[in-house]
Amino acid sequence: MIEAKTLGLFVLTALAEITGCYLPYLWLKKDGPVWLLLPAAASLALFAWLLSLHPTAAGRVYAAYGGVYIAVAILWLWLVDSVRPTAWDLLGSAVALLGMAIIMFGPRRA
Repeated sequence: MIEAKTLGLFVLTALAEITGCYLPYLWLKKDGPVWLLLPAAASLALFAWLLSLHPTAAGRVYAAYGGVYIAVAILWLWLVDSVRPTAWDLLGSAVALLGMAIIMFGPRRA
């Protein structure tokens, strides 16, 4: 159960970070309205808060989170950018998720 909770929290964290970066991108590159910066800032604040909810060392959380971020970014590529991921994208995501699982769920000495 802890694994599912950790993975779910990482997915929410990645969505908050990607959204917080995507909205300014829309403003800067796609002529979006400047007010997009307000929800972007809120989303990035949510991202930082979500990272703080993990009960393990910050460095371990940041390292493992990177693996989930990669997988969620590839999913974003497909669902938001309408670019179908390649087999290499999917393989890279799988390797990143395996790395996350090893870092977060590997045995620890007391």
